[in-house]
Amino acid sequence: MYVQCSVQMGDKNENIMASYIEKITLGISKILESSPGVTEVKIEEMPPAERHTLVSWEQKSSCMLPEDLKNFYMMTNGFHMSWSVKMDDSPVQVGSMVINSISNLIHLKGSSSYSLPNSPTLADLEDDSDEEGLPEKPHFDSRNVIFELDPCDGNGKVCLVYRKHAAGQATCDPTIWFLDRALFWHFLTDTFTAYYRILLCHLGLPQWQYSFTSYGLSPVAKQWMNMYKPITFSPLQLSEEPDSFINKLDPNKIFKSKNKTPVTKKKLPGPPTGYPKNPLSSAKKSEQSGMPRK
Repeated sequence: MYVQCSVQMGDKNENIMASYIEKITLGISKILESSPGVTEVKIEEMPPAERHTLVSWEQKSSCMLPEDLKNFYMMTNGFHMSWSVKMDDSPVQVGSMVINSISNLIHLKGSSSYSLPNSPTLADLEDDSDEEGLPEKPHFDSRNVIFELDPCDGNGKVCLVYRKHAAGQATCDPTIWFLDRALFWHFLTDTFTAYYRILLCHLGLPQWQYSFTSYGLSPVAKQWMNMYKPITFSPLQLSEEPDSFINKLDPNKIFKSKNKTPVTKKKLPGPPTGYPKNPLSSAKKSEQSGMPRK
């Protein structure tokens, strides 16, 4: 079931739904509704997850959900918010924000894609180099337990990564990473709460996760970012490209109506007092009457 935020709120149930939307989106839905060109802001209404469902997932996965993520699922079993832009009189989806439900919080494994012996696995394609100052990168092996938090519309995966102790038990404080399409890992946040705020602040713009990578956004993603979010959270890009996220596009001009308002012509002031309105015609009349020019 989708709830369109632009509907008129009238009765008590609709007021409750408006309060729910405001709470779950931290006010982002209202900001999007008032943005130029934005239309069809939609939120998929999901009921809260039952406690026994969360316990069952923990037992099956042998991992404890962090407290903030568990509280999130007890408020809504997943999250999906999208918004579109009207182009050529038809809506085109631009933003999409997704948090998988507890049933779709699936375990990503580095198993082989083939049944042949010694066939390649995801672990064989990993980059072992770790960046200085950042946590150790995840691995598709016995050292980590990895779950998909957001499929990112096929542009990669945002993952909840548990690190195992020496005894083989997973930690209860997982970190959140972005796995790009080339299977490189990029650190995002330490907690789900911080990630959820970053997700909302980036408005679910296309490929926004790549602003946290060393190679940055694609040209198309930069255009959308410049239009609707001129400042990014990535200190790397702000230092290397100080002018890359300056909003040089005016959405009011791009999405304004094609009906042009008529231009009112201003009446020019007349000549000063004592001078003829048309000096050429006055001079011609003087020549015809034989009077000398002044």
